[in-house]
Amino acid sequence: MNAQENLIDQLEGMLASKDLSRRAEVLRSVTDLFIHGSGRFTEDQVDLFDEVMGKLIENIEFAARVAFGSRMAMVTDAPRKVIRTLAFDDAIEVAAPVLVHSARLDDATLVENARTSSQEHLLAISGRKTLTEAVTDILVERGDNRVVAGTAGNRGAKFSSFGTSTLVERAKDNGALALCVWSRPDIPRHDLVKLFAQASEIVRSRLEAADPRRAVLIRNAVAEASDEILAVARAGSDEHAQAQAHVRSLHSFGLLDDARLQEFAREGSFDKTAVALSLMCDLPIGLIERTLAQNESEQLLVFAKAGDLSWETTKEIITLQAGRGGVTKERLNQCFASFFRLQPKTARAALQFYRLREKASGGSAH
Repeated sequence: MNAQENLIDQLEGMLASKDLSRRAEVLRSVTDLFIHGSGRFTEDQVDLFDEVMGKLIENIEFAARVAFGSRMAMVTDAPRKVIRTLAFDDAIEVAAPVLVHSARLDDATLVENARTSSQEHLLAISGRKTLTEAVTDILVERGDNRVVAGTAGNRGAKFSSFGTSTLVERAKDNGALALCVWSRPDIPRHDLVKLFAQASEIVRSRLEAADPRRAVLIRNAVAEASDEILAVARAGSDEHAQAQAHVRSLHSFGLLDDARLQEFAREGSFDKTAVALSLMCDLPIGLIERTLAQNESEQLLVFAKAGDLSWETTKEIITLQAGRGGVTKERLNQCFASFFRLQPKTARAALQFYRLREKASGGSAH
């Protein structure tokens, strides 16, 4: 009798009992047999275990399912159908070990589970060693605060552009999540700048509401903290360093002009656009970055008019400022009207005020 026939005889013998009360015991024996031979079975043999185990777990008690799920979660060649069944079990005690640890769950199954299962299931998925963009897209969109925080804190997680923007958007109202997102090295710096600027608004409004008499002190403290953190982010960014070197080189040779700035903004380069505006308007880089991170365009229009920028270039910078959400035609029309109504003399006077204010507050240098 060869090994295949011997295995079939053992499994059929275990299934022979009609007593449902013995199913848990039989399942333990089958599991022992599989784990003992793990790594040495053929695909056909694994499929046979899959069929047998699938039948056994249909009518077994909760505790037996929990024990079975915990054992099979760490088995690298566990039967796929059984693992899928465990992953979709309504009881999180059964599903969690498999969702967290099993290497037999592919992305399609994880995405399906994340779309249809409970928040507890999503939380378990967020704890996997690695997560692809397809999975994190669902977790950050559908998950509750615990799930999103777990996903953001997972260093093995990768995020798409959609996932990143969703993560940043959700972090604006959640201080703990904002700090978690801020600590990730893979989040684009312009998203971090926008997050910090918007989160600072929330922090400021809450502090001001708590003690209106200290509003001025609070505003100054938040601005100082913002500049300090943004300066640290710039110092640690290779992308910013490269952009600064490139744009400064153009400036030193007299090649930094309206057309070049328009090119930077159109290609979506936050760092090159910020450095260029800083040099062309003679303003600290911190002020420029804070302005680009805000949703309002008025201050940006002042910079553009004072720097003799064209409307086409200004429009590209406003579009960059708006981010992935884009800018509406109505908003562009409003900015267009304001841009041409604003007198250059007025804009230059405002620019001088900004310079003096930043100098007095110790604003970040170029």
